[in-house]
Amino acid sequence: MTDAVELRRRTQELLAAHPPATTDRLDFLRARFDAGLAWVHYPEGLGGLGAPRSLQVVVDAELEAAGAPDNDPRRIGIGLGMAAPTILKYGTEEQKQRFLRPLWTGEEVWCQLFSEPGAGSDLAALGTRAVREGDTWVVNGQKVWTSSAHLARWAILIARTDPDVPKHAGITYFLCDMTDPGVEVRPLRQITGEAEFNEVFLTDVRIPDSRRLGEVGDGWRVAQTTLNNERVAIGGMRLPREGGMIGPVAKTWRDRPELRTHDLHQRLLKLWVDAEVSRFTAERLRQQLVAGQPGPEGAGMKLAFARLNQEISGLEVELRGEEGLLYDDWTMRRPEQVNFTGRDAGYRYLRSKGNSIEGGTSEVLLNIVAERVLGLPAEPRTDKDVAWKDLAR
Repeated sequence: MTDAVELRRRTQELLAAHPPATTDRLDFLRARFDAGLAWVHYPEGLGGLGAPRSLQVVVDAELEAAGAPDNDPRRIGIGLGMAAPTILKYGTEEQKQRFLRPLWTGEEVWCQLFSEPGAGSDLAALGTRAVREGDTWVVNGQKVWTSSAHLARWAILIARTDPDVPKHAGITYFLCDMTDPGVEVRPLRQITGEAEFNEVFLTDVRIPDSRRLGEVGDGWRVAQTTLNNERVAIGGMRLPREGGMIGPVAKTWRDRPELRTHDLHQRLLKLWVDAEVSRFTAERLRQQLVAGQPGPEGAGMKLAFARLNQEISGLEVELRGEEGLLYDDWTMRRPEQVNFTGRDAGYRYLRSKGNSIEGGTSEVLLNIVAERVLGLPAEPRTDKDVAWKDLAR
């Protein structure tokens, strides 16, 4: 069984064979994947060694100390946190071999084609259609709020393949090539001025059946793996003390004593404690992942993430007074990643408004926590047994 000593030995062998100072970054990442040191809990041959997930920190610490490059996880977060675990669980061996290596090295960026203009909070009501023609599916529809679509080579896509059954039952999961004919990506400018999100139009896009993930009509169950991992990725990220949004406001408090008031002090103390509680809870959640797949607890963490970011950024704007009303740059951009702490207080305040929408709206997540964590009775749903085609829209 692979233990910490064995992982250190393998990591040192990797560093000796591919010195970071003289090895091309991409070559090093490929070699790391092939050595099973990408995500050690994955199977051998797929970037892992079948080792306990908790031992990943051993490898990461050795590589960081040696100055080895990482795979820029923030840029490829959708692939790492959402596409990869879903492909690992439901993909064929051919799909795993084809997609996981370039996904992890960052050679191929992924995006998520789930939400639609008429199916956001109620994702199962989606109307994008996939019609089978032999060994090919022809897809037509529109997706929205698609992060990284302007950078992505591949997308995880859910589409309706049977309108004659209830909405949760007639969905199938696909891997969509974003360079295929009929895929159109348009920027969706946000309140921040940027367009990190996109809307994606699919017109007669042809997807081979070999890029279907899971069984036909079983897409909702496959999507739950994606969504559970998404919530953990958003709400359970590893942060140092005063990492994230609490850091800039705490620094301003220390550096600008003239801005302080008793009321702001009390509010900052409460939010600082809440941020620490959230940080430690996220660490506990990651430890629970060692024993299995993420559960609905991720919904609670994602809820806390949105609430904290919005309250902290609101306090920061108020603390800065007139300065908090300034905005550094309204230029239309299509960034590669979100940088909460690299911009000013105004940006953080505006961008945090999206935290209660992206990754599942707070209202939906409250229902998930109530029903799946606390075991409370489910809300009455009159559409569960009605064919999708007969639903009011």
